[in-house]
Amino acid sequence: MAKDFIEELTWRGMLHDAMPGVEDHLNETMRSAYIGFDPTADSLHIGNLVPIMLLAHYQRCGHKPVALVGGATGMIGDPSGKSNERNLLDETTLRHNQEAIKKQLAHFLDFDSKADNAAVLVNNYDWMKSFSFLEFIRDVGKHITVNYMMAKDSVKNRITGEATEGMSFTEFTYQLVQGYDFLHLYRDMDCSIQMGGSDQWGNITTGTELIRRIAQGKGFAITCPLITKSDGSKFGKSEGGNVWLDSNRTSPYKFYQYWINSSDEDAEKYIKIFTFLEEEQIEALIEEHRETPHLRQLQKRLAKEITSMVHSSADFENAEKASQILFSKSFKEDIATLSEALFLEVFEGVPQAEIPSSEFDAGVDMIAALAAKTNFLNSNGEARRALKENSISVNKSKVKEDYLLSHEDLINGKYVVLNKGKRNTYIVKAV
Repeated sequence: MAKDFIEELTWRGMLHDAMPGVEDHLNETMRSAYIGFDPTADSLHIGNLVPIMLLAHYQRCGHKPVALVGGATGMIGDPSGKSNERNLLDETTLRHNQEAIKKQLAHFLDFDSKADNAAVLVNNYDWMKSFSFLEFIRDVGKHITVNYMMAKDSVKNRITGEATEGMSFTEFTYQLVQGYDFLHLYRDMDCSIQMGGSDQWGNITTGTELIRRIAQGKGFAITCPLITKSDGSKFGKSEGGNVWLDSNRTSPYKFYQYWINSSDEDAEKYIKIFTFLEEEQIEALIEEHRETPHLRQLQKRLAKEITSMVHSSADFENAEKASQILFSKSFKEDIATLSEALFLEVFEGVPQAEIPSSEFDAGVDMIAALAAKTNFLNSNGEARRALKENSISVNKSKVKEDYLLSHEDLINGKYVVLNKGKRNTYIVKAV
């Protein structure tokens, strides 16, 4: 027995608004629903994960998901919540981005099965590219009044907002183009539902209005809440910008780190939205976490589920291992199992200094390694004091003043990890 889609969204905290009658509409038979994705990059990012999960749950509830790549609308720019227009993309770039996005969506959606509800990917550029301007304003534009379009929050906010140059005609017509997509899919694929973030409500209802006026049909809208973080910072952003789904843009290690570092409050919300775990499993995890929050079971399970899904189980295991290595009792052996790229990611931002490899032949004096040769510590005196206080470690093992750095200390023949106390870490690289 397939689950009830609206019920599933409700307990997961993924339902913001739904047009009256949509639940009965879904209960009658298998329905097609679509969500649009912006193809201006060859990767989606974690801000797209909520709509992706919406489509995935939709398919798991027995319905047919349609992922629309906005090749045409991506050329214009959606005014919802944004202040700038987008750049025009050429068709070759769009097609490349579309294929890359489909591969990422395939981690969540079944495009390949022979089932009636197999997912479909479409690109609105395919039906918009041959549409002339005159045809569009004659066949579509005349059905929607300017008063109706002006009443949308996405338009009002841009026109009346401070520190803005207003809104171009191009962006003003965005809701008409998106509305026409809905009409086209309604006619062509019997797609009767459009879903998206709560900021898309205005654009989606323009589509339902076109379906009513032009096709004398009934279209429905379902929106999910926009995800916010408990500390007020923007969800989906790290210090380096977007957290991408493509491993070349955001490594699996950094991706894993984003989730493992979630606050307790956010983790309780995210585990419902970004995993397919059942309600009972999640409730049990939350209960366990509240009893022993220091174990961070919720964050660990969340990071495992989402990293394995977006990347792979092997990527998750490597990321987890890299995260735990800093606290490992067999640090030197464990760290040597990481690739150089992953090693450098683990120690990203840690100051580095280079010492010629030949100097390790006779051994590098510890005071020189801390001060003169690297400037990690300000002076020989400071280095000597730190060594006497037993606060210096080489590859996590405490050392004294008479210690010499040798080739045996080099991790993978290249790096030494120095620590002063628990907090200060330095990397020496043999060159």
